[in-house]
Amino acid sequence: MKTTSIRELGRRCGGYVLGLSLAVALPGAAIAQAPGELPNTYAQRNLVSDGSVSADHPDARLINSWGLAFNPFGPAWVADNGTGVSTLYDGDGNAQSLVVTIPVPTGATAPSSPTGVVFNGSEGFVVAQGTNTGPARFIFVTEEGVVAGWSPLAAPANAILTVDNSGSNAIYKGVALANNGTAAYLYATDFHNGKVDVFDSKFAPATLSGSFTDPNLPAGFAPFGIQNINGDLYVSYAQQDEEREDDVHGAGLGYVNVFDANGNLIRRLISAGNLNAPWGMAVAPASFGRFAGRLLVGNFGDGTINAFDVVTGTLDAQLQGTNGQPIVIDGLWALGFGNGLLNQPTNTLFFTAGPAEESQGLYGRLDVATASTTRVPFRPTR
Repeated sequence: MKTTSIRELGRRCGGYVLGLSLAVALPGAAIAQAPGELPNTYAQRNLVSDGSVSADHPDARLINSWGLAFNPFGPAWVADNGTGVSTLYDGDGNAQSLVVTIPVPTGATAPSSPTGVVFNGSEGFVVAQGTNTGPARFIFVTEEGVVAGWSPLAAPANAILTVDNSGSNAIYKGVALANNGTAAYLYATDFHNGKVDVFDSKFAPATLSGSFTDPNLPAGFAPFGIQNINGDLYVSYAQQDEEREDDVHGAGLGYVNVFDANGNLIRRLISAGNLNAPWGMAVAPASFGRFAGRLLVGNFGDGTINAFDVVTGTLDAQLQGTNGQPIVIDGLWALGFGNGLLNQPTNTLFFTAGPAEESQGLYGRLDVATASTTRVPFRPTR
């Protein structure tokens, strides 16, 4: 099989093939204590919505926008859970021409319901369509139990099904990549079955020394979100509903654990408290104002963003808007800092959301506020 360098692929495909997932340790993400004397003030700007929410740009495909991955040579990739595609945007919310369709299980009816997305920079995780093959540069998981990979060399307009665990009723809510020092693995949170599935670089099930278990986790909580932060895997947990399909909202309903890449529990980082169905996680860079170096955890349950000490799990505070009140983003999903290109600053926190019980979509950004910042409020339109 012919191999192609990442940079060559970037030139060949207009920059779309290169990416930096939220599930990869962020460059410049300091672990130092946050400078508490700086103001807790961040300006929200709604970039894109499906039209139901006030934003700079409309995009009807943006329904329950969920996973988010950044391309260091191009735009952000957003997984649209409600329409079964991935749409791409620059830092001003301008939609890109490429729209990628995410597959459903064999024999199922489209559209799919993608959740997490992660970038793969290795030559592993190869996908094929006919005689066309290539490493999957972006890998998606879905609520139908599918893992799918997108390669511009195999199928430029659609991701290719690589794993179908719909038969075991898997419901994948999040995905990450990590290397255990020997090989790269893919990790998918199966919310329905309460576990983390692991796959090797050929998308085959893998067994590691650990099993991503926490003996002290209360019954009824399941892996929800997952992020690779500095080589460790941070897993958030939400309470399952009766069908074990969706999360239950409520104050204190959430946990965050830290595992190594072999699935061994390192520590319980956060228990209950301000957590409420937490999913999005990101470590703030040194230039993110008061919360530099903090672990930012977004609650799907109440739309707030809480800042924690990344080592001890101690709560610092909630991010506040220019009105001095906690920022609340209805249906908040992913959090991720930009790549420094296409007006995607490395100290700007981008977010996805599925407002109105996941029936709408929103993609936006939070910037450290300045004296001249104008607040763009979140207002559903009727």
